[in-house]
Amino acid sequence: MTQSTPISLVISHDLGGLRLDQALQRMLPEHSRSRLQAWIKEGLITLNGEASTAKTKVWGGEQVLVHAQEKPEVSAFVAEDIPLDIVFEDEHILVINKPAGMVVHPAAGNWNGTLLNAILHHVPHANELPRAGIVHRLDKDTSGLLVVAKTLAAQTSLVRQLQARTVKREYRTIVWGQVWRNGKIDQPIGRHSHSRTKMAINRMGKPAVTRYEVLERFAVHTYMRCNLETGRTHQIRVHMQFLKAPIVGDPVYGFRSIIPLRAMTQTLRDFVQEFDRQALHAIKLGLIHPATNEPMEWQIELADDMKALLEAMRHEDPPLDDEEHFEFSEGPYLSDEDYEDDDELYDEDDSDLDEADLLDDGEDVE
Repeated sequence: MTQSTPISLVISHDLGGLRLDQALQRMLPEHSRSRLQAWIKEGLITLNGEASTAKTKVWGGEQVLVHAQEKPEVSAFVAEDIPLDIVFEDEHILVINKPAGMVVHPAAGNWNGTLLNAILHHVPHANELPRAGIVHRLDKDTSGLLVVAKTLAAQTSLVRQLQARTVKREYRTIVWGQVWRNGKIDQPIGRHSHSRTKMAINRMGKPAVTRYEVLERFAVHTYMRCNLETGRTHQIRVHMQFLKAPIVGDPVYGFRSIIPLRAMTQTLRDFVQEFDRQALHAIKLGLIHPATNEPMEWQIELADDMKALLEAMRHEDPPLDDEEHFEFSEGPYLSDEDYEDDDELYDEDDSDLDEADLLDDGEDVE
């Protein structure tokens, strides 16, 4: 945030008896009360030359100096010299291997250090494009391939391909439990009925289809390939929860306290407990090039942290017999009525959900 010229005020006598934050809200209606309270707490507002609290009573005649801060969103779309792992680039598109931990688009709690900021530095003219050419997103803690348009024509083409569901996207994930067969999840996804930052299986939601294939099965985990036919917010994470095989490390749609510690060695316990993001990686991306109309496809290596987690699982002793398998039933994980409002579990990457969907049909890739 940048600081503007301080505002000098005198509390009027008709506001006598109010708290400082209440009086200031009436005198500065362009600023929210919560913002004024934050400034008071940060020492950016002084009362008669001294720091105060939001609850301090005023009686009229007090001198107030407000060091107003520019709203962070005003300066969010600025170029930042952030390294990019570029898989492919020409004059039309940019394909990036996004690391876990990087937010794609600025939003509340993440106004800088985002992929958009990095793109504006790498492609200066991207500031002339809607959302700097971004046409789909990955969650903050999902790694892997993502395409960005460098021209308006390319952006229009990519958006249409996403809407037509012709963009091919393959993910790799590690989930809890033993999934025994390949399959398809066709369940609509919409906003959670109680939490605005969470998605859920919702009969009133938008169609969502995920195909999954078992690649390796371990004592208490399964390594899977997921292909998206649609691209809803948190689609794979919500669908894996519905399958009753939530993704390892997922803080929102994963386990609470059902981790089968007795079924794992201490080495694997340590790996799982130290894995600090959802084990989800966008490994393959295929599309029609916007300018040449040629089909193109890219595939990258699995993320290093997921490779290490898989190696730890491969060194586990297999279960002795079928009775010792850690397995979920095939029923849904929870019904809409069973969900709990767990806002305290969310971190800043979920603020990404406050943004309107990038495409008219809600296309917003995992």
